[in-house]
Amino acid sequence: MTVNRNQIEIQREGLDALVQRLGRAGAIRFLQLFNKGSGDYTKERDALFEGLSVDDIADAIVRNREIN
Repeated sequence: MTVNRNQIEIQREGLDALVQRLGRAGAIRFLQLFNKGSGDYTKERDALFEGLSVDDIADAIVRNREIN
């Protein structure tokens, strides 16, 4: 059975599940692990990959996997 839930209902059910599984303190500690961050990801990504082709990036991934 598919239940249509709005965002607030899903959030509430998720929090309830966390509290049930981890307890209140554990749920709070879990939620504190996440943050929205800061900065401009698009600008940072463009600067990081400036001048690189998709093939360059793919080759770097392959080399990194071989090392690790």
